[in-house]
Amino acid sequence: MTQMSYELLAKQQTSLTPRLQQSVKLLQMSTLDFTKEVAQAIANNPFLEDGEDTSSEEHAHAGAPAPKDAGHADGTDFDPPEQSAVGNADADRDTQAVEPAFDENVSTYSGDYPVRRDPDLPDTDVGQWAQHQTSMQESLLSDLCAYPLSERDRYLAEYIIEAIDDDGYLRLPFSELAPASAFSPPVDEKEWEAALRLVQQIATPGLAARNLQECLCLQLQALDEKTPGKLLATRIVSEHIDKLGRCDYAGLARALECSAEDIQQATLLIRSLEPHPGRRYGAIDPSCYVVPDVIVRKVGKLWVAVGNESATPHARLNTVYAKLFRESRYEDRSLMAQALQEARWLLRSLEQRSSTIQRVAQAIVARQQTFFDYGEIALRPLMLSEIAEELGMHESTVSRATSHKYLSSPRGLFEFKHFFSRELATSSGGTCSAVAVRALIQEMIDEENPKEPLSDVTLARKLAREGVVVARRTVSKYRAQIKYPPAELRRAP
Repeated sequence: MTQMSYELLAKQQTSLTPRLQQSVKLLQMSTLDFTKEVAQAIANNPFLEDGEDTSSEEHAHAGAPAPKDAGHADGTDFDPPEQSAVGNADADRDTQAVEPAFDENVSTYSGDYPVRRDPDLPDTDVGQWAQHQTSMQESLLSDLCAYPLSERDRYLAEYIIEAIDDDGYLRLPFSELAPASAFSPPVDEKEWEAALRLVQQIATPGLAARNLQECLCLQLQALDEKTPGKLLATRIVSEHIDKLGRCDYAGLARALECSAEDIQQATLLIRSLEPHPGRRYGAIDPSCYVVPDVIVRKVGKLWVAVGNESATPHARLNTVYAKLFRESRYEDRSLMAQALQEARWLLRSLEQRSSTIQRVAQAIVARQQTFFDYGEIALRPLMLSEIAEELGMHESTVSRATSHKYLSSPRGLFEFKHFFSRELATSSGGTCSAVAVRALIQEMIDEENPKEPLSDVTLARKLAREGVVVARRTVSKYRAQIKYPPAELRRAP
């Protein structure tokens, strides 16, 4: 017989309450996601309303005393509710204010979209303001329609067009462009080549190339025959593109038996070509927006952080519904009581999120005064733990408050995390930030002689003379981060 035994184990475990989970979730959101979340909560919870709008019911109750709040989930009365959210300090005053009468004959606008329109104007929609950008495939397929092709040839060209990547290259082999059963009889290599030449002719020069060499050759072929340096540039790209990549201009002059001046003219022509011809179709992304959470201004001699109220969503408790709920006599009111409790939690979370972001931003700006005066080169090293210790917060809270948050300043738009940079030692015993070192490297490269570019070793020595001691490999890493090529590739002909 099997003997069973039982053992009790006691352990401590930390768990987040639903309210704390909601606060953490809202704090970590970007401004756009946060605005969407609040709008969804207002749409789903009858006890919430937009803090910037005034409903007709509130107009009807203008001048009346604010009703008391509703009860707890168990039916007992709540304390008088907080009538304000972010940006609303006194909702009673807002509720009792008498709004001016609206003239139906006047057209008013909110942003770019009309709220009230003249009834005599024709109907319109949002599509008139929406931007549409023709994709590369759409443009090529449209151009293809102008050619009298057989059905088989048109399908071949369409398969090639659909396979072109965002950079404008055809990187797939012909055998993978279409399934074997798509054509009968099967397509041979010559048919694919003919279709590819057609697509390359109708497109922007360089599109549908299979490699960089072919891309540059196609662009050179499209130039006028009288273009200075065209023939030599074509020979360089076709026969010696490896030497061109190494900036071996002396080797090119020897291999092609021409003067240095001719090589310089040809290489300058090659530099004017576009190595990524497909990017011209996707240069603008109309869906990318960044809304600053904080605006940095100079007050007297100090820079201060001010919350961007125009970007902060507003919400408040609907006191009319709360009063009706309090006066109701239904036996089961648990669902509505829960909705009221969630509304109160959300309002407190909004205030807490705004306060936390404001405090963190001000602490960052207070420590980075020299950055706003002098730029990247004056950015101080800063760690999350320093801000957390100063504000009495946990480091994870500061991390969430700086994630996807932005501040706008006279020097530009920056993410909060841009101001946190690791510390590097100096020869004088002080410290500087990694961002400042990158700015120094960029400044040195921008001022170098193009014919005698500075190597990473030389840059490290120059930094040491400035008091910043870093290894050559660190210089190489920082140079790559600011997207500068090695010295041999920066050398001018």
